Amino acid sequence: MKIQIITLFPEMFEGVLNTSMLWKAQDKKLVEYKLINLRDFGIGPRKQVDDTPYGGGDGMVLRPEPLVAAIKAAESKVKSRPFDKLRVKKSKVILMTPRGKKFDQAKARKLSKLEDIILVCARYEGYDERVVEFVDEEISIGNYVLTGGELPAMVVVDAVTRLVPGVLGGETSAEKESFSEAGIVEYPQYTRPEEYRSLKVPEVLLSGHHAEIAKWRQQQQTRK
Repeated sequence: MKIQIITLFPEMFEGVLNTSMLWKAQDKKLVEYKLINLRDFGIGPRKQVDDTPYGGGDGMVLRPEPLVAAIKAAESKVKSRPFDKLRVKKSKVILMTPRGKKFDQAKARKLSKLEDIILVCARYEGYDERVVEFVDEEISIGNYVLTGGELPAMVVVDAVTRLVPGVLGGETSAEKESFSEAGIVEYPQYTRPEEYRSLKVPEVLLSGHHAEIAKWRQQQQTRK
């Protein structure tokens, strides 16, 4: 999988992409990340990417020319096999925006099956509406306001990358996690010591009785 991220602040991603599972995914050559600096597509000697909004209002709005130019540059690097045998598109351009469809585990699973993803991070007071015509999908990570699309993009990258086969350690690791099934969270986990400040590990987990342990875990998932 190749994930390209269009942003005005590529430095925000350096630590995230080079740590833990995301670093492991790159090291094993399972996922490739590429940061595209929107400023490189700015207009004029000052590389302008924004302007005041028509109709008035506070703040600045990202202009369409730099954003679309960056998207087209990213698309030019997409593998030359846009469809599989069933004519299903294997790449997507995704705009991170508060009004997009709510991101969840089901969406992460769908995106993990793609070969190329281009994430577009907006900034300031938003983006020229005409940019929407050049993306495949709009995604939001929640009903709240952030400074830009960088943090939401990091969330999407993390959630999607860990679902790519081979990234996590165990073969069933991703299947047993919270929300692998709609509405179901993972069962409680315990490790040593058996007792900590008078709080004890449930006896069933110490019993070695695998059928009873499985039953207990299922009960706890339903309860939680």
